[in-house]
Amino acid sequence: MTAGGNWDHAVDVLVVGSGNGGMTAALCAHEMGAGEVLLIEKHDKYGGSSAVSGGGVWVPGNRYARAAGAEDSREDALRYLEATVPAESVPREMLETYVDNAPRMIDFLHERTRVRYVTLPQYPDYYSMLPGARTGHRSMEPEPLMKSELGDEAANLVDTHHMMWMFNRFAITQAEAHDFTAQLPGWWKRAAMLVIRSVLDLPWLLKWGRSRRICTGCAGIARLRLSMMDRNIPLWLRTQLVELLTDAEGRVTGAVIEREGKRLRVQARKGVVLAAGGFEHNQQMREQYLPKPTEARWSGGIRTNTGDAIREGMRLGAATRLMGDAWWCTTITVPGEPSPRLSIMEKSYPGSCVVNAAGKRFTNESQNYMAYQKALFATHSSENPCVPSYHVFDARFRRSYIVGPLYNSRMRPDWAVPQRWFEAGFVHKADTIAELARKAGIDPAGLEETIRRMNEFARSGKDLDFQRGDADYDRYYGDPRVAPNPCLAPIDEAPFYAMPIDPGDFGTQGGLVTNTSAQVLREDGSAIAGLYAVGNCSAPVLPTYPGPGSTLGPAMTFAYQAAKHITGYRA
Repeated sequence: MTAGGNWDHAVDVLVVGSGNGGMTAALCAHEMGAGEVLLIEKHDKYGGSSAVSGGGVWVPGNRYARAAGAEDSREDALRYLEATVPAESVPREMLETYVDNAPRMIDFLHERTRVRYVTLPQYPDYYSMLPGARTGHRSMEPEPLMKSELGDEAANLVDTHHMMWMFNRFAITQAEAHDFTAQLPGWWKRAAMLVIRSVLDLPWLLKWGRSRRICTGCAGIARLRLSMMDRNIPLWLRTQLVELLTDAEGRVTGAVIEREGKRLRVQARKGVVLAAGGFEHNQQMREQYLPKPTEARWSGGIRTNTGDAIREGMRLGAATRLMGDAWWCTTITVPGEPSPRLSIMEKSYPGSCVVNAAGKRFTNESQNYMAYQKALFATHSSENPCVPSYHVFDARFRRSYIVGPLYNSRMRPDWAVPQRWFEAGFVHKADTIAELARKAGIDPAGLEETIRRMNEFARSGKDLDFQRGDADYDRYYGDPRVAPNPCLAPIDEAPFYAMPIDPGDFGTQGGLVTNTSAQVLREDGSAIAGLYAVGNCSAPVLPTYPGPGSTLGPAMTFAYQAAKHITGYRA
């Protein structure tokens, strides 16, 4: 739609979406002198998928890693990305721009705002056997803070996914989740201290139902929101993008928005930044673009992500790229819970395996979740269905590790597991492998043979089928107390269990093609003036997910790039 002169509201920069990318764009534009900035959010709470996430940001050579004495280089970072990201999927200049500007973006926010991160020294790159990889310090997670610092805005914050709250009450960091779930030495003392501190803060706990201390994704968003509040940058909730407006030359000059049921025309004198997420909860778009089978109900992404910004960009002639992909991660759907849980850690621990309906493994369960699910799709067919697949483990595993809402058998013995979970098929239990297979709908002979073979691998320490435990990343979610391979242990102590898992995601990754300044591009490579896109509504810069935080890192970095282009700022 071509814009006329009648505006209901006017700003210099309009940002659509309140995740890490959107808030970073708003803050950077303000700090760089853009003038009036307005951020709008479709949901009735702010934070989007960023708040629900683990909050990690993958930035080689970041200031927190340097402060910890970690060694890294631009050359190694690029060498690693060249080895992990296919050359035909992402232009090299986008990778170079990312590696060069991501640390600068972190410095900019650290020096000017309340944004703070903590380096993760033991969290390795996801393809740790490739050249240029590092075994830690490239990923950071948000520094925890107290939710009460937000004042009245605390009620409007999207909480991190419920799987990142111990007993659904106490916030935990990524580092704590790693140690608590595997019950590594000293974990219970740290967990007890979190509980004690929260109980001593009883009035808050009774009012909010969860600890005052927040971590991971919602802590990252809270720090960005506090920084916006310091600058009085407005955030309009319950406000949806309806249509982008252009002038006679095709420049984006504003948007029609719908705020609490009322349509408004908002002028954006210097630019519109789209940061509105992907299309994971648009079933029609999923069926149009993603590999089959695909179901929105398997996605851990936030439900308001329905592809609004992508569709508007396409209407204006924007090119798209990698629309057939997502940020893949298997999920488990727990009866009665509001959204699926990401199945990341549990299937990596020793003493379990994942099989299809034939009872056969199809890939390395301990590899990173993107690579794991790509292997699932590559194997799945009507003749060899891998959807759903089944996480199989024994009583020793059940005692030793926290398995999603089952916790472990000490925290939640079988008699305390809701009977409806067994009746609904969320979990199966039997005294023999063959009986377990029959209950779960798995081929008994196939499962028995797989378990026999897994037990041989556990004794030898070598997975001859899929090399589980060979890579540094595999061992990150292994158990160092288990030898000779921390990712392999026998599955031989009754009773036995099976939980179905689905090929889910935490967001789609395909979107509008952009350049190094985050400008949206047409099919012919020309920029749509006045229009920028970052995050999951833009085509990914790190589509293979080379390390923890490969979505938020680029979203924030290219938000920084967009702000520089809008304002002419020179770092």
